[in-house]
Amino acid sequence: MKNQEHLSLSVLLLLFAAWGANGENILVWYTEGSHWINLKPVLETLVDKGHKVTVLVPSSSMFMNVSEPSRFGYEPFNVSFSLEEATKFFEEYLYFSMYEIDHLGYLQMYIKYMDLMKLDLQFSLKLLDGVLKSEKVMKRLKEGKYDLLFSDPIYPGSDLLAEILDIPLVFSLRFSLVHNWERYCAQLPAPPSFVPGAMSKLTDKMDFFERVWNFIFYALQDITIYDVYWKELNRYYSEIKGTPINACEMMGRADIWLIRTYWDFDFPRPFLPNFIFVGGIHGRPAKPLPEDIEEFVQSSGDAGIVVFTLGSFIKNITTERGNMIASALAQIPQKILWRYSGEKPATLGANTRIYDWIPQNDLLGHPKTRAFITHGGTNGIYEAIYHGVPMLGLPMFADQPDNLVHVEAKGAARVLNMNFMTTEDLRDAVNAVINEKSYKESAMQLSRIHHDRPISPLDEAVFWIEYTIRNKGAKHLRVQAHELTWYQYHSLDVAVFFLFIVLFIMYLFIKTCSFCFRRCCGRKSTTKRKAE
Repeated sequence: MKNQEHLSLSVLLLLFAAWGANGENILVWYTEGSHWINLKPVLETLVDKGHKVTVLVPSSSMFMNVSEPSRFGYEPFNVSFSLEEATKFFEEYLYFSMYEIDHLGYLQMYIKYMDLMKLDLQFSLKLLDGVLKSEKVMKRLKEGKYDLLFSDPIYPGSDLLAEILDIPLVFSLRFSLVHNWERYCAQLPAPPSFVPGAMSKLTDKMDFFERVWNFIFYALQDITIYDVYWKELNRYYSEIKGTPINACEMMGRADIWLIRTYWDFDFPRPFLPNFIFVGGIHGRPAKPLPEDIEEFVQSSGDAGIVVFTLGSFIKNITTERGNMIASALAQIPQKILWRYSGEKPATLGANTRIYDWIPQNDLLGHPKTRAFITHGGTNGIYEAIYHGVPMLGLPMFADQPDNLVHVEAKGAARVLNMNFMTTEDLRDAVNAVINEKSYKESAMQLSRIHHDRPISPLDEAVFWIEYTIRNKGAKHLRVQAHELTWYQYHSLDVAVFFLFIVLFIMYLFIKTCSFCFRRCCGRKSTTKRKAE
């Protein structure tokens, strides 16, 4: 019996050893906010599959705390700014986006936005200093023998670190500004005739003047991004490497781009084999609600409930707006669960309950949920799509207005501008989303499309990360366009060649005609003179 027990124990140890040997060593680039929330399910699944995951974390992080228990390891690094400075900058950006932008002229808005972009890049470069300019951190990273770097490139530099460590790179992102990273760096085709620029608030169904604006929008943003972003990044990368570096070209060397949208939400467009659309990574079935919340939800009767949240960044709004929103919500028959950290509105109705935190996904999956009032973050939109819940959008900043344009175009949402809406506007919009059947039908159609996939988005994201590790990269999926100049990519050299051929043929034709004309006319003149 003892021998059998020893044998069983030996087999188990061998199995565990084999399982552990299959795990790879994955380094994760730092990120914040909803970007971090989106990466976490992927990292947890990688850990479940036996991989070792290590996340780079700055000393001034709003969302990550290295002292908290975690399923993955942390690689901390110091930065030269405080959490208070970072928070102050972000609050300034939020104030501009929420309160100022709708009241500024185009020139004022452009100048202010450019100033914020430049300041944001300076914070990003200080974060990058904490990694690349720290001998201790770089020594640990080189000794870590990582197999892959996984990154949301909202903060630049992961491509440069992957180059230094000589490991494959996988990106995870919603989109970049007007798809500049994807179009120029990764060579993703984006015809402006039917691919709307990101944040342009356009759809793929554009009339002539919208196509003109989209074309101009691409050009203006490309010029701006080069001047504010790429030029400075080229200088920084070149300083680190000691040789001239084109940061956009380096970014284009990423092996796989995991795009956090899908055709339930995005408009159809051309894509490349190393672009994988994995929208809805964190979607999951609803779990039972906490007892007190379930009791409140059940008290709604047949009218049901409305879930209201403005995301993880927006903690509160002005007293005036809070009272206006509360007054509108008090006039609808549904019960309201509102995630809100500000001062309790004086106009709060008996049907509305305020929470510092709500189980958003579990509420959206509850059979009594009738609508979702959202700021338009991709995570919240995809949870609503997963469960087939129609939406009322109150976009605040960044990609949120553009996200809600997509859902509105699909017929599953209405959108209001919080700076200009009235109590009546909000009340009527909520009633319309709940009572007009088309919104629920469109939301359910998007949900069916979302679920009708051969593999879940989370499993697909994990598969491509493991695929990249197994194959030591995915350069075989990288198009040859990366090796072409801009004029070769657009076949301008071929066009010039054909133009030269056409002009040469025309030249020969004209010369031949001229020669024949002179010969013919010359003979007639000679004959005429002889006759005389």
